Amino acid sequence: MALSRQAKKRARQNVVRAARNRPFRTRASRRLRDARWAVEDGEGDAAEQVRLAQSALDQAARRGIIHRNTAARKKSRLAAQLKALQTEA
Repeated sequence: MALSRQAKKRARQNVVRAARNRPFRTRASRRLRDARWAVEDGEGDAAEQVRLAQSALDQAARRGIIHRNTAARKKSRLAAQLKALQTEA
């Protein structure tokens, strides 16, 4: 529990900022999930799903919600999965 006035204010700010960031984090994770499912199932729109996931990851990284290297790693792995799907087909 925050004791000082400054700590109480920081706690309030953290709640507001977490609420502001939550939609971007959720959007990125759900688009990433949908893209992985599309690639695993070999759906025709897998490339579009991957593009949307990469865009959502970039937005989250740009806002500092996830680390830029984390976004790059997830995008790279997703692109590799898509490429493997396209080469096997």
